[in-house]
Amino acid sequence: MLFCKVNQKINIVLPNNIELYIKREDLLHPLISGNKFRKLKYNLEEAKMLQSELLITFGGAYSNHILATAAAGKEYGFSTLGIIRGEELFDKIEENPTLKLAQDFGMEFQFVSRTVFSTKEESFFIEKLKEEHKKAYIIPEGGTNSLAIKGCEEILNEEDAEFDFICCSVGTGGTISGIINASLEMNQKIIGFSALKGGFLSDVICKFVNKANWTINDTYHFGGYGKVTDQLVSFLNAFYEATQIPLDPIYTGKMVYGVVDLVEKGFFKPNSKILLIHTGGLQGIKGINAIRSKKNKEIVKYS
Repeated sequence: MLFCKVNQKINIVLPNNIELYIKREDLLHPLISGNKFRKLKYNLEEAKMLQSELLITFGGAYSNHILATAAAGKEYGFSTLGIIRGEELFDKIEENPTLKLAQDFGMEFQFVSRTVFSTKEESFFIEKLKEEHKKAYIIPEGGTNSLAIKGCEEILNEEDAEFDFICCSVGTGGTISGIINASLEMNQKIIGFSALKGGFLSDVICKFVNKANWTINDTYHFGGYGKVTDQLVSFLNAFYEATQIPLDPIYTGKMVYGVVDLVEKGFFKPNSKILLIHTGGLQGIKGINAIRSKKNKEIVKYS
């Protein structure tokens, strides 16, 4: 079922008459959420056209993409196989809410070492998978490929032309690439907030876009991919209490924290209208909360 998406005004007091709105892509689908819905849309169509029977993809322990692919497989009639980073996870599925739910949707797993996982894009690895699974359609980690970017270009619509800035979290670079391609280059600035350490994202994005109205901010990763600090969790809880908008702590939560911080520091010009893209991923909160509960730390209170 496809739910209606909306641009929701964020009613918090900000300096310089700046207005924040958030595009609720998390409401697109209860399980194939946010940008994962966008990335999978045309890949699923391609897999059907090729008469593939199996979807193979890659991810870590709490991957939104793994769960979304499993849910999409069940909904659209594909078997699914997840290549999972970390051999130690093979007997811990019951302890992992993401993998357990993906398994409930019928996904099978192949757990590999981090060394093997790092070769997942090498031709020998891909060819071996194709040889072992004749009717498989292979989707990259995070779902990013040209078809995914085509789907992400549909995130923006005509009504979004009024915004001066469009901000989103960045993981593999596919979502922001689609947003850049769909943006108005002369009037809009696209800012991606990296959820990972390192400056490699710009090179990846340049392969998919031909506009120059974008930048990557790598200041608000909170220690790197999957890292969640006390400061971030406190912000997420306070933000939800003020707005009733749930944010995930891996991607969108970090981006929103960064935007609010930059607004308060005077980064944006007065009277700016800023659109934040909510890319979903709320399912990952349960896993983060389980880890934080064991350490007697504050948890995200709206999982």
